[in-house]
Amino acid sequence: MTTTPPDDPAAASPGPRPGAPGTAAELADAMTRAIKRIRRQTGWRLEPYGITPGQARALRTLAHVPGCETTDHAMRLSDLAEKLHIAPRSATTVVDALEEAGLVERRPDPADRRAVRILLTEAGRAALERIGQVRDEVAQEYFGEVSPEDEEVLLRVLRAAEARFLAAGPPPRTAPPGAAR
Repeated sequence: MTTTPPDDPAAASPGPRPGAPGTAAELADAMTRAIKRIRRQTGWRLEPYGITPGQARALRTLAHVPGCETTDHAMRLSDLAEKLHIAPRSATTVVDALEEAGLVERRPDPADRRAVRILLTEAGRAALERIGQVRDEVAQEYFGEVSPEDEEVLLRVLRAAEARFLAAGPPPRTAPPGAAR
């Protein structure tokens, strides 16, 4: 039997019935707690390797580019920033740390002298293996009591919600109630 930690009073409440107003908000809260816990555990486990969760995410993003070890196919720094949804300056900081650790290498873009491409090194590939192992371990621990069938349902629901969200486009930005206009 699992118990709710005392520092999380929201998780202790039974919450609304499924489909009732507030259920989506409770689901979002539960997902936020799960993400924070998984991220914290992953960070602790990556610490001995000198890799932060943000750096791990950048490495995984770079590795998804076919041919990421060759200058012609490697991702541009600006594209990495866009994919990570961070400012180019922040991407530069992440890449600086990865380059210092020998996990990536910067090369001039052969098609545009002003652009820089980020190549994954052999050490970067080895780090990706460790990152994958840590992510799998943490996920298995967190979802260990969840049946494979429930995992499939949760994954299907989250994929469908993400697809609907992306298809609708970004929601309009409105000022919070009571904010000066």
